[in-house]
Amino acid sequence: MSGYVRNLAVAARQAQSVIAACSGAQRRALLEDMAAQLLEGHASILSANALDMQAAREGGASSATLDRLLLDAARVQGMAAALREVAAQPDPFGQITRSDTRPNGVQVQRQRIPLGLIAMIFEARPNVTAEAAALCLKAGNAVLLRGGSEAAHSNAAIATCLHAALRNAGLPTAAVSLITDTAREHVLELLQLTDLVDLAIPRGGESLIRFVAEHARVPVIKHYQGVCHLYVDRAANSDNALALLLDGKTSRPGVCNALETLLVHRDIADAFLPAALAALKQRGVQVRGDAVTQAFDASVVAASDADYAAEFLDLIIAVRVVDSLDAAIAHIQQYTSDHTEVIVTDDAAAADAFVRAIRSSAVMVNASSRFNDGGQLGLGAEIGISTTRLHAYGPMGVESLTIERFVVHGSGQVRHPNLLSSPIQ
Repeated sequence: MSGYVRNLAVAARQAQSVIAACSGAQRRALLEDMAAQLLEGHASILSANALDMQAAREGGASSATLDRLLLDAARVQGMAAALREVAAQPDPFGQITRSDTRPNGVQVQRQRIPLGLIAMIFEARPNVTAEAAALCLKAGNAVLLRGGSEAAHSNAAIATCLHAALRNAGLPTAAVSLITDTAREHVLELLQLTDLVDLAIPRGGESLIRFVAEHARVPVIKHYQGVCHLYVDRAANSDNALALLLDGKTSRPGVCNALETLLVHRDIADAFLPAALAALKQRGVQVRGDAVTQAFDASVVAASDADYAAEFLDLIIAVRVVDSLDAAIAHIQQYTSDHTEVIVTDDAAAADAFVRAIRSSAVMVNASSRFNDGGQLGLGAEIGISTTRLHAYGPMGVESLTIERFVVHGSGQVRHPNLLSSPIQ
């Protein structure tokens, strides 16, 4: 190993203790200034992003990748807004979440503290540079960022703005460290730093996440895929179902909370599917369906088992007609990636049964899959969506970047008082 990443991690670890020593007010002011610096530096950010976009187009990047990579004025403003929203959130650092007094008079507390140094390994999305930094700093952590080469210029421009705010506050810029050399061997080096890195969070395609999970010696929170389902129950409102289908599939098909599979109860198929298939076709969506679905529209392609397990990230959707709620649940349990599942129904009992049976990180009842997002769920931003059942599940905000420890207050209590009165041998 070259030592390049270790040196960055050592500096970031030292910077974390400085960030943790700041007051909540200081960290809030830092994030507010970071938001201001992003807006002030928007021209340089957009110029850098234009270079990345040009290289991606010339390299034949997919439309989904180009969409994730793109920054425009509205998205830069969105980044700044996300940082301000994170800044305004309650400070979790030091929060007492439980306090009990034991029979012997000892007071036992649970207190939130930072995780320490977070390694963020991500592809394409340059907004992650700003949002991951904000979330980590708000919780008292430092962050070591390794973005993909496809967003190198954008990430560097954003990091420059964040470093300006750190300097303005008299804080070490190493608290937000960017690995500018994107060679794969540096990722391997990063994943071995068990003495420095407390948690690695990969955010990107399945191949990246599997690479991190297979090579890491540090703890990893994973998010492999977003195979998200919409189930239209027999008691569904058809207008609501159509709205949720179109929003979930066509608003931004290249994101992880986009719909990939539509399940329709047989009793409502005649009333719902013709209009749904026509609306999808009108918006350029290719439908891959079972024989029942194909009977409604000759343009529907026969679906395979692989289609029902696929994260298309494109204007493609798999459709199946099911005989019952239980059949829909069984399908989801077989193919789920534990990301987001949606039920459309006016039957409260069916909704309750669906929620209890589905184990995914977010379950939506008559609401779009696109709401499984940190900003939409009130977190301000997210560092990722965990589909790993550890201390965090679903979108990870500031609170998910802390852990709880025990703090015990006593007045001289000992566990073995008899030892004090025993004669010394």
